[in-house]
Amino acid sequence: MSEATPEFKQQLREAFDAIQVGQTFTFRRTFTEGDVALFCGVTGDYNPYHIDETFAQSNFFGRRNIPGLLTASMITHIGGMIGFLATEMHFHYVESVYIGDTITCTVTFTEKDAQKRLLKATGIFVNQHGVEVLRARFNGFPALVRLAR
Repeated sequence: MSEATPEFKQQLREAFDAIQVGQTFTFRRTFTEGDVALFCGVTGDYNPYHIDETFAQSNFFGRRNIPGLLTASMITHIGGMIGFLATEMHFHYVESVYIGDTITCTVTFTEKDAQKRLLKATGIFVNQHGVEVLRARFNGFPALVRLAR
């Protein structure tokens, strides 16, 4: 970061110091037909499990399910709100998510590496029935760029 201004470097230090191990952030949303259509259109994920009702009814799931990365993208909402820039992400898909499901994503910061100014976090995603559907772990650094004064 040798090209960064002293002010920006100070902002990064303050952002890092502001996040505490154990701190949590939560986001909840209900997935809709429109969400699936937009996501599949943007990504090109035209998997029949997501877009073909007839196919989906005849398979193991019995109905269309939400693309896994669409569900996982909920952590990017939280990251965007706090100015977090991810450097690594891992996902474990536990259960399917379906159109109409309401998912709550809770991000918890678990470690701070002061030398690298790197944070580690986990994400737990549960549906409206309290069933865990996804687990995530990720690393990155806070910048507070979006929340700058």
